[in-house]
Amino acid sequence: MEFLIYFAADPQCAPGTFFGIPAWYKYLYDAGYVAFNTVTNSCEFNVDLVKSGGGLDLTSLALIGLGILDILLRIAGLVAVGFVIYGGVQYMTAAGQPDKASKAFNTILNSLIGMGIVISAAAIVAFIGNRIG
Repeated sequence: MEFLIYFAADPQCAPGTFFGIPAWYKYLYDAGYVAFNTVTNSCEFNVDLVKSGGGLDLTSLALIGLGILDILLRIAGLVAVGFVIYGGVQYMTAAGQPDKASKAFNTILNSLIGMGIVISAAAIVAFIGNRIG
């Protein structure tokens, strides 16, 4: 089997984002596994799991997995931002009651800790994805 890698320089195949969430094939695009076919006028994924020498090439599957993990981490970050907002609303509506204010403060603190973990994990995933690709 032939192992093909095309350089994806065509902006028509470039992955876009939605609320900062990249396409699942972002790292495949960066590594050159995505190419624009001028005959069919579409983007093609040129992924072959078998190298020309006969061994397995799991790089493309790892890049897909990292892309999906990146999406999940970014969604977790958006959820953490939502909890910061929710905790802020709880704090504003506590009306001077110390137990409600304490609960709101804990909500904000825990969501900020979670956001820090998510940002660190997303940075690690992006680093690994860019190094593999």
